[in-house]
Amino acid sequence: MAVKGSSGDNRTRSTVTLCIVIGMCCFFYILGAWQKSGFGKGDSIALEITKRTDCAMLPNLSFDTHHSKEASSRDLVSPVKKFKPCPDHYTDYTPCQDQNRAMKFPREDMNYRERHCPPQKEKLHCLIPPPKGYVAPFPWPKSRDYVPFANCPYKSLTVEKAIQNWVQYEGNVFRFPGGGTQFPQGADKYIDQLASVIPIANGTVRTALDTGCGVASWGAYLLKRNVLAMSFAPRDSHEAQVQFALERGVPAVIGVLGTIKLPYPSRAFDMAHCSRCLIPWGGNGGIYMMEVDRVLRPGGYWVLSGPPINWEANYKGWQRTKKDLEAEQNKIEEIAELLCWEKVSQKGEMAIWRKRLNTESCPSRQDESSVQMCDSTNADDVWYKKMEACVTPIPDVNDPSEVAGGAIKPFPSRLNAIPPRIANGLIPEVSSQAYQKDNRMWKKHVKAYSSVNKYLLTGRYRNIMDMNAGFGGFAAAIESPKSWVMNVVPTISKISTLGAIYERGLIGIYHDWYAPIFAWIALYLKGIMNLTIMITMSQV
Repeated sequence: MAVKGSSGDNRTRSTVTLCIVIGMCCFFYILGAWQKSGFGKGDSIALEITKRTDCAMLPNLSFDTHHSKEASSRDLVSPVKKFKPCPDHYTDYTPCQDQNRAMKFPREDMNYRERHCPPQKEKLHCLIPPPKGYVAPFPWPKSRDYVPFANCPYKSLTVEKAIQNWVQYEGNVFRFPGGGTQFPQGADKYIDQLASVIPIANGTVRTALDTGCGVASWGAYLLKRNVLAMSFAPRDSHEAQVQFALERGVPAVIGVLGTIKLPYPSRAFDMAHCSRCLIPWGGNGGIYMMEVDRVLRPGGYWVLSGPPINWEANYKGWQRTKKDLEAEQNKIEEIAELLCWEKVSQKGEMAIWRKRLNTESCPSRQDESSVQMCDSTNADDVWYKKMEACVTPIPDVNDPSEVAGGAIKPFPSRLNAIPPRIANGLIPEVSSQAYQKDNRMWKKHVKAYSSVNKYLLTGRYRNIMDMNAGFGGFAAAIESPKSWVMNVVPTISKISTLGAIYERGLIGIYHDWYAPIFAWIALYLKGIMNLTIMITMSQV
């Protein structure tokens, strides 16, 4: 006959079981908090790689790749020179975009909003600290809509743009509803309007340029349609709006259409866009539209949304006279015709033009005396070059139906196809075979990287920068909706490959690492760039 246990024993066992359950709950809660804090295994790997990087070598970087089987493990380890954090008041400091320095430059043509780097004696040799309380950003796609307040502790936009639905402050986070000045119903509905005219869905449009992007909601919502937008806006006196974009996990840079050329190659973008970006398109002899024409691919689209389009119905709300707005739109139409852009749509406050495929199909170009053509023999030589009121020539064609510079496949086919610049021999000393070899090499490298850092392809790193991008092989090898890569081509490179990178459906920028190297270190430290691939240091 079984003996029944006492009620005291049962209570003891229940208490022990309860303690074990509570202990396990506490353990897994702490473990989860640690993993989400930004100090998990993936971050320890990144920190270890950072420790192995000799910061003292940065001013003397060699931009040649050193991938070889003979590379020994000791090549990865160098003496470490440590840089101290900058004082807390430098939290918002961006080299070459210092507000105190900017105010000393002329305000005409937005010159003071352009990039002005300090002399050597004024350069900082410290690491820009993150804001107090900075936390790991939300993972994508949640980050598109929410940013921790501690990461960008500025509420001014929530007041200034309150009725335009840009950003809202809710408790300890910012929420981005996807609204904008010209799309009060949201970016999705606005993009649907564009897609009714522009072939976005079939991969024809892959790369886009958003001028005066604000917090880059247009680019944020294009991402789910497989369109990669390079968004830029000037740094305001209170904060850089694009910092919100980067915290959201959206490509963006500080920039402005002012007096110098945009740091992108010619014939780069499938689409360019301005949504009430306040750029005087008809001014200065059409110089800004001519710069957009330079970076717009033959067959590409330009979207202008807002004043002066449909001025007849909106002049009162814009507080402008009919005469001024009519003259402004007429000037834009005149310059567009000069550039051989065909107006394909105007509906409400949105107008869309398309750049013709070549000059053979352009009636106004038959009499070249009416058009001031640029003299430059290299349309991609743009670093710190002044903008000119002239039209950038495009490659000649043999047939009116041929695309100047070469036809490009829809995305994703174009990602690994041979870029026309390489196929047509426009990049010196680079053959199709060399390009294909580079592609195969980077697939092997990424496989090796991911065996060391298992988080590389998981979406743990949203914003990635390749500091010496070559043909964009690294970005192509990891391409997915989970992350994006800023492909940087140094201005001192022997050959310019950025045009080929754009022809693959990737984005990037020219940069001079000798001027503001610590700007990017600052961004990396603040978490904006989650992972930096320094090719000169990467050896497999």
